[in-house]
Amino acid sequence: MAGLNQKQIAELQRQLRQRHAELRTEIRGELLAADDMRYADLAGRVHDSGEESVADLLSDLDVARIDRQVNEIRSIEAALQRIDMGVYGVCRECDGDIDYKRLQSQPVAERCVICQEQHERSYAHEGTPSL
Repeated sequence: MAGLNQKQIAELQRQLRQRHAELRTEIRGELLAADDMRYADLAGRVHDSGEESVADLLSDLDVARIDRQVNEIRSIEAALQRIDMGVYGVCRECDGDIDYKRLQSQPVAERCVICQEQHERSYAHEGTPSL
């Protein structure tokens, strides 16, 4: 696996599994809290369109937060799969090694720093709404 030794891989794998467990707990808690405070209950207590807008915003923020957490779980699972396949720490673009320090700070990284910068420049505006 790239330029990583077994100790480094084990440490990164532990970090990934720990973050995965944390995210599952956070999502479970947020879903339970959302179940306790249903949108309909919140909307039923609003008295004007301004309060209704706030209720909509709060509901949307909860959904967006959970969506980000689910996407992070997917990234973690993909990284754990790369570990199992023996390709963890290998850049998906250039097949070069991803630096250990980068993986320590971003264990789900799929690209080396140079390829990630190029990817971000190329796709920086993808998904950006325009009129």
